[in-house]
Amino acid sequence: MAALHETGSDVAVVGRAARLRGDLQLPGDKSISHRALLLAALAEGMSRIEGAGDGEDVRTTARLVGALGVAIEREPAADGRTVSYAVRSPGLAGLREPDDVLDCGNSGTSLRLLAGILAARPWSTVLTGDASLRRRPVARIVRPLRAMGADVHAREDDRLPPVTLAGRSPLRAIDWTTEVPSAQVKSSILLAGLGAEGRTAVAEIVATRDHTERMLRAHGVAVETVRDGSSGGVRVTIDGGQQVSAVDETVPGDVSAAAFWLVAAAIHPDAELRLDGVGLNPTRSAVLDLLARMGADVRVSPEADPTASGEPRGSVVARSSELRAVDVAPDEVAAAIDEIPVLCLAASQARGTTTFRGVGELRVKESDRVAGIAAGLAALGGRVEVDGDVLRVHGPTPLHGATVDALGDHRLAMTFAVAALAATDDTTIGGSSSTSISYPGFFDDLERVVS
Repeated sequence: MAALHETGSDVAVVGRAARLRGDLQLPGDKSISHRALLLAALAEGMSRIEGAGDGEDVRTTARLVGALGVAIEREPAADGRTVSYAVRSPGLAGLREPDDVLDCGNSGTSLRLLAGILAARPWSTVLTGDASLRRRPVARIVRPLRAMGADVHAREDDRLPPVTLAGRSPLRAIDWTTEVPSAQVKSSILLAGLGAEGRTAVAEIVATRDHTERMLRAHGVAVETVRDGSSGGVRVTIDGGQQVSAVDETVPGDVSAAAFWLVAAAIHPDAELRLDGVGLNPTRSAVLDLLARMGADVRVSPEADPTASGEPRGSVVARSSELRAVDVAPDEVAAAIDEIPVLCLAASQARGTTTFRGVGELRVKESDRVAGIAAGLAALGGRVEVDGDVLRVHGPTPLHGATVDALGDHRLAMTFAVAALAATDDTTIGGSSSTSISYPGFFDDLERVVS
């Protein structure tokens, strides 16, 4: 039976599924797609990117790259889930001053990483975005870029976009310890470091995803990573003045998108879903590790060869499971930050109380995801407690249909949709069109696996 019907431009209604079956081709990894486009813009010559995600955020980065004088062509792939890009760039030194303000839409990755690149360009730029992005913190990039010599300002005492940036060439190298675990902040500093004199270092007390480091190396840039095995921290260094080489690469499937289907299968009483070509980067696999600890029947089969950018990938099969509660530490929350909302859904169907510690960063995403997931799960029958930066989910609790608000947040919209597949009665999801930010074909795939 059909589980979904649209009742308005921004509302979806999802009903209970009798069973879940199917093979899914995921969209290209959003984080990697952003970085592939930006590094192609820094490399002189032609770069080809296959399998990129086609969500609004990635399209935003492609548009911004074009505004810097880079020739870029987009071609949809036959699978309907990904796109290919041909990028011809004059290289970092040949980028041109944009004609207008750079509108980053809803994409924090676009804004933060571009700020690092443009900090070393000798012209002025304004980076802004939609209402949601203008509420997201930027002081964490303003301070290091200013320390490197760029003239950087943001509104409300440098806390919020728009960001006004007058670059300096060359920048000064710095040795910086990030305030909160953030791959975007780390990447912004490393990209600025390419245009600095000397060696720039970024230290993290909790290691974050390492796509930028892997992809810089694939583009011929020497990046050194030293891990602290006892603390879980990491120190990454890069020498300024290195040239970025043009390469051809393939983007693996988005593991954050995969997480919704893995949880959908785990909490449904009659489910088996297969996902092929999923990115298995160990700095992104926390969601797989946490589901395994919860007792989820998730089988991972790595492929023999990584992508050209050094990203491992493979297939994942998920089946109906009996879940148990776990305690999720702050470093694990940081490592699975994008998947925490759907892991909260899994926790609502697990035996016992699951505790997520250190969830404060979720309050400054596309929405306040702590408040959004607590309200949405409660409406669906879950039992959720929020105590400062600690979130507790009690389970298992039967799910029932409800009207929920995704707050214009793609990860909340998809979490509520997969919850509805295991709930009695229909669930009405406001803000459902936000899925186009990262997964334009999500509701098509939902109907494809429902029977």
